[in-house]
Amino acid sequence: AVLMEKNSDQPLPPASMSKLMTINMLFEALHDGRDTMDTTFGVSARAHAMGGSTMFLNEQDRPTVRDMIYGMIVNSGNDACVVVAEGLAGTEEAFAAQMTERGKALGMTQSVFANASGWPDPNHRMSMHDLGILALRLIEEFPEDYKIFAETEYNYADRAPDNRFNRNPLLKLGIGADGLKTGHTSEAGYGLVGSAVQGDRRVIVVISGL
Repeated sequence: AVLMEKNSDQPLPPASMSKLMTINMLFEALHDGRDTMDTTFGVSARAHAMGGSTMFLNEQDRPTVRDMIYGMIVNSGNDACVVVAEGLAGTEEAFAAQMTERGKALGMTQSVFANASGWPDPNHRMSMHDLGILALRLIEEFPEDYKIFAETEYNYADRAPDNRFNRNPLLKLGIGADGLKTGHTSEAGYGLVGSAVQGDRRVIVVISGL
């Protein structure tokens, strides 16, 4: 049931909230048996050079899928997203095309991806409705993996003491919140895909442009 909506089908810049689709693609690879939690990925110069929020990966690292999941969810690592994209599809461009195609198959009709991280791009758009569809899918289809969204800190190789905390403000409020993802760019403003369980009811909220 939709309790309230406003302009929910308008395609908007989703910033890091679009990392939920990259995470979904990796969860699908795990459950299809293409990868395991211990599968390792290489780190390209492109991934290492990513700005914004990172895990501070370098080209000598061989992080595992588990590392990448924590890095994307807790650290909002742009570098981790590129590593995953290249690990699953060869190039970030190819991965973005796969994200768009998969999104359409999941009913996300207003989503077009230009990259894996939500880095500003005029061709990278999602609607709030689509983000809600994606959040519900992650919660219902991958319940064990979804638990990672409630983790409050992660510090890969002790490199990011100032970037180890989960940005989701709901997790600290004691309201049953257990996910999902924040986003912020100057273009998108501040946004949040959040979810909480109270009693026998789960609520998902998706907001952007704040």
